Amino acid sequence: MPPGKVLQPVLKMKVDELFLYWLSEASTQRMLQDCLRRIKAPGRDQPTAGDGELPGAWPAATLAAPRPSGLEPPGTPGPGPALPLGAASSPRNAPHARGTRRSAGTRVVQTRKEEPLSPATSQSIPTFYFPRGRPQDSVNVDAVISKIESTFAQFPHERATMDDMGLVAKACGCPLYWKGPLFYGAGGERTGSVSVHKFVAMWRKILQNCHDDAAKFLHLLMSPGCNYLVQEDFVPFLQDVVNTHPGLSFLKEASEFHSRYITTVIQRIFYAVNRSWSGRITCAELRRSSFLQNVALLEEEADINQLTEFFSYEHFYVIYCKFWELDTDHDLLIDADDLARHNDHAISTKMIDRIFSGAVTRGRKVQKEGRISYADFVWFLISEEDKKTPTSIEYWFRCMDLDGDGALSMFELEYFYEEQCRRLDSMAIEALPFQDCLCQMLDLVKPRTEGKITLRDLKRCKLANVFFDTFFNIEKYLDHEQKEQISLLRDGDSSGPELSDWEKYAAEEYDILVAEETAGEPWEDGFEAELSPVEQKLSALRSPLAQRTFFEAPSPLGAMDLYEYACGDEDLEPL
Repeated sequence: MPPGKVLQPVLKMKVDELFLYWLSEASTQRMLQDCLRRIKAPGRDQPTAGDGELPGAWPAATLAAPRPSGLEPPGTPGPGPALPLGAASSPRNAPHARGTRRSAGTRVVQTRKEEPLSPATSQSIPTFYFPRGRPQDSVNVDAVISKIESTFAQFPHERATMDDMGLVAKACGCPLYWKGPLFYGAGGERTGSVSVHKFVAMWRKILQNCHDDAAKFLHLLMSPGCNYLVQEDFVPFLQDVVNTHPGLSFLKEASEFHSRYITTVIQRIFYAVNRSWSGRITCAELRRSSFLQNVALLEEEADINQLTEFFSYEHFYVIYCKFWELDTDHDLLIDADDLARHNDHAISTKMIDRIFSGAVTRGRKVQKEGRISYADFVWFLISEEDKKTPTSIEYWFRCMDLDGDGALSMFELEYFYEEQCRRLDSMAIEALPFQDCLCQMLDLVKPRTEGKITLRDLKRCKLANVFFDTFFNIEKYLDHEQKEQISLLRDGDSSGPELSDWEKYAAEEYDILVAEETAGEPWEDGFEAELSPVEQKLSALRSPLAQRTFFEAPSPLGAMDLYEYACGDEDLEPL
């Protein structure tokens, strides 16, 4: 999904961040301590109404706005918050009200200074909010910089090219495949190399301001003026992975597939990491995810297919082949009729319409043209084949929540189940009445509120996949019906290193695709059947396991730029 407007309000998140920053200020803590002392001992140091002070007002010296020296006496009250008590009893119109108030404010300040605070209330609250990671005293910045300078001394003219950045990344104490972000973060793409002075200045600033790997990685990739990552920010990093990882060496000659693979990985990153559905990955989201651990594993694992969470080429191969089969005109866009053919029309037409309604896609392009891009299809396929992950549950919940009220009503469930009943009747299978089906689903989900099912209920339920398949996937619904409920619960309770539903699906489909390609190999007598353009393209996508010659891509596909799906902010609208 391309970046765009956020799908839900994020103003509260920013307000909370500013509130925590304000709360950690020393002046704020002193003010709160003084207010707490006044609450515990009411009447002490409180000026009377006869002195001209408004009853119930905050002390002027605590909340007054700072003023230049010499303009007004220190006791002059400044603008403050709304008064908690009515101002009717204030002698505001008295002849000498201003002079009296000024002297009263001075007495309050003098009294507060003379009375020492108790040790318990005089201690400052320690900082507890670290948006860029908790500072570490053990980091010796000068030692790190010295090591980096020694590494640059090995290069001609103390300038590092992209090929040299692996040594620089190690000198910085970073994983090997941070070399791309380090190179581009120092501006190396403009001149083709990075000088030692520019790199040291950049890395010193990062060490002083960013105190964990998530903050450093985000700072290296993000655009100037941003504190988040959008999809385009990952392209240089992933292009370097494609160019240099040994598990992707066979892709060097197939440059037209680089953007397809990169797009797939980017969508999988946002699918797993961007839990806010905002199209912007924050430092907190990056810190909570396993993405950086997977980046570190790129150096240790030569087989890219072992990194199944983000980088697996086999997973990309399966996703792209499935999309290629549906995209009959190969313009990298599919309509509702194309998507309905997925898995032999297993998904109901009502659900297909909901996907194209914009419930889980961004931009008016979908509603205007009635088509979705390859990037949207990545989200669809992963959500369709593994309905147990938090993102997939949110994906299908958005589709089923017709009125967008955050809960699935019985009307919405019946709306989707009606088509399931009609399809079962056409297959000469007796459908379960809706009331009986509803009782089963309520027993399965156990919602906390009667009459509606919330997203929290489905996430708490370990059989969300059974729930969703019952209402819009006829094939998987019949598969679930053939299994006993006990076996379903046993599958849901299984924990440990067992493969996820998506990993099982991708492995099975990849084996099928490889078998189909192997069956289409040339005969031993030297005769080779003529391949269609589609077969040629699918053959080219395969890894070197089959040792098949790479075929040139058809011109319509090779000329496509997959990143043209991005549109301007004026064309985007939140879900």
